[in-house]
Amino acid sequence: MAEPRIFSSPEELPGAVGEPLGPSEWLLVDQHRIDQFAEATGDHQWIHTDQERAATGPFGATIAHGYLTLALLPVLTPQLLRVEGVRMALNYGSNRVRFPAPLPVDSRVRAHGSVANVEPVPGGWQLTLAVTVEREGGARPVCAAETITRFAL
Repeated sequence: MAEPRIFSSPEELPGAVGEPLGPSEWLLVDQHRIDQFAEATGDHQWIHTDQERAATGPFGATIAHGYLTLALLPVLTPQLLRVEGVRMALNYGSNRVRFPAPLPVDSRVRAHGSVANVEPVPGGWQLTLAVTVEREGGARPVCAAETITRFAL
């Protein structure tokens, strides 16, 4: 697993604004993972789950759901950074989320990131992390997002 940048407390985060983090390790997105996501969300669109039909479709194979790509961030971002000295961390949401390129089945992805913003909030700190998910061999990212995490002290 990739070694994350470790912050001993959220108070150290502002000093890292703009600095690159990562990359994470590569993660395979196979048909089993895509099918599990389709089952969990009820999104069984053929471009994701029908391998035979998708082979003749616009992408030449099935592709991962955009939201599956986004949902991989909890696996990938802990490899970018870790904040210690907090009681808990909560996913507070996301700002801008885009899927600039499709993610074909059996691709490997990894994340890069940077601290975009840090601010104190009642009872803790709020971190905005700019994350880009790239596909191995891809020309464009498969996901670009700003995630917001709140750290309770």
